[in-house]
Amino acid sequence: MSSTVIKQYPKIGIRPTIDGRRRGVRESLEEQTMGMARRTAAFLQDNLRYPDGSPVECVIADSTIGGVAEASAAAAKFKRENVGVSITVTPCWCYGSETMDMDASIPHAVWGFNGTERPGAVYLAAVLSAYAQKGIPAFGIYGEDVQDSGSEEIPADVQTKLLRFAKSALAAALIRGKAYLSMGSVSMGIAGSIVDETLFQHYLGMRNEYVDMSEFIRRIEEGIYDKDEYEKALAWTKANCKLGPNNNPEHLIISEDEQNKQWEFVVKMTLIARDLMVGNPRLKELGFEEESNGHFAIAGGFQGQRQWTDHFPNGDFMETILNSSFDWNGRRAPYIVATENDSLNGVVMLFNHLLTGTAQIFADVRTFWSPSAVERVTGHKLVGAAEGGLLHLINSGSAALDGTGEQQIGGQPAIKPFWDVTDEEVKASLEKTLFRPASQEYFRGGGFSTDYLTRGGMPVTMARLNLVKGLGPVLQLAEGYTVDLPEDVHRTLDERTDPTWPTTWFAPKLTGKGAFASVYDVMNNWGANHGAISYGHIGADLITLASMLRIPVSMHNVEEKDVFRPRVWSLFGTDNLEAADYAACRNFGPLY
Repeated sequence: MSSTVIKQYPKIGIRPTIDGRRRGVRESLEEQTMGMARRTAAFLQDNLRYPDGSPVECVIADSTIGGVAEASAAAAKFKRENVGVSITVTPCWCYGSETMDMDASIPHAVWGFNGTERPGAVYLAAVLSAYAQKGIPAFGIYGEDVQDSGSEEIPADVQTKLLRFAKSALAAALIRGKAYLSMGSVSMGIAGSIVDETLFQHYLGMRNEYVDMSEFIRRIEEGIYDKDEYEKALAWTKANCKLGPNNNPEHLIISEDEQNKQWEFVVKMTLIARDLMVGNPRLKELGFEEESNGHFAIAGGFQGQRQWTDHFPNGDFMETILNSSFDWNGRRAPYIVATENDSLNGVVMLFNHLLTGTAQIFADVRTFWSPSAVERVTGHKLVGAAEGGLLHLINSGSAALDGTGEQQIGGQPAIKPFWDVTDEEVKASLEKTLFRPASQEYFRGGGFSTDYLTRGGMPVTMARLNLVKGLGPVLQLAEGYTVDLPEDVHRTLDERTDPTWPTTWFAPKLTGKGAFASVYDVMNNWGANHGAISYGHIGADLITLASMLRIPVSMHNVEEKDVFRPRVWSLFGTDNLEAADYAACRNFGPLY
């Protein structure tokens, strides 16, 4: 995002702990211990990026940490340097509770070197025990294979855990102190748009901001937007956003002149929604200093239906463009905007984006198509990933343009972070998208619905956050693949709903048990009408992030070996990991 909202990036603090005994022991370990810290920092900086594409910054303690005084000095430095993630590394024994990081408000991990010369693993076990006893859950990182004492290698399994922890911890740190902006209120009684401040404050460390949708009209009528940028945006829209066929009955088709006015209106809506979220210094130059500040929102939602859409053009174009990784100003990080102000789906879109850097697909989890139903209606027999059936993911037209799958990785369809997207891929995404005049029966005020078909063959993860009275937030996720159908089969199935909306055909991976015994079971256990769909199989990262925030996971199809949670979770049980997750989250309570 091109504002100060997301520029205040938290850093990763690296804490090299050491055996404090002088006169030989500590001195022999100084170079090895600090070297371990430097290599960890270099590895993370080479492999992780902030949302604007810049490398993640790491801060190393000024000295190795052998006791409380040095631990306190490191804590003071980390506070000055805006450290939001703590990683302790050591090749040796250290004094556990004397060297540990005691900041309970940030995520912690400890990497204990697996070497026989010094007992790094003994310290790891001891300090994790101290973290558990003091109520500060910490992640333990311990390589499977013994390394030689002089090894400067970070083993592959350690790399995986370092990245999984750091990505998830940075996501938690990035949202802290930011806002969710509710533009409007509750849409059509959808529970997710009943914004729950307890969730945002206590579990996410965020604040809530609110504006009435009438603010859009005020800003349009009073000219509170950048007129120069508006002209640029409108010209880009006319040149790149193709108008699709009008699906309305004859008596509801509006004139070309009225349609042009609606294009102008929705472009202004897009500028205004962005400015409301993150501010715009240009507004100050135009004499609107208060409005130039924005609401410090890292995510937001637009109510739209029905109070707005019964009279004004819908928010589909606005949400599509903001959620995409490009617009008239070129490639940039997506702005996370939830359709129908579904804040719970917006939160997961934000999680997914911060973990991957990619744009997100917001969709209704609309229909389960069984193999027999598809064959009955179309004569087509589903095969491959779709053999067990499909979920039709389709909403009213606000999915990110990146969701076309017209970007490529290794020659295969993909959704990439904006810094890797090419101009040709931007063009291809726009070419594969139509902006269809909105269904006037749904949207009496008109507007334009985004219409595209997601390319098959992409690994994706669908996730959702739900709120349960007495329990709190619960996360669910399903890894799977997008699917290509023959054109005539897609058309037949798609036209049974609204063909002006974007479609993603999704086949979740099945495990043969529980909620993943069948595709029907996935649909039948999904907790709400919406889902956030991210490129990649990121379920393990979402599980790690959820444990940091103390949000239990009710259903997932991630392999058990890839589940990475704080070590203390195992003290709540090792046989039934789902039950242990619920118990640990309940015991430690919300992070904030």
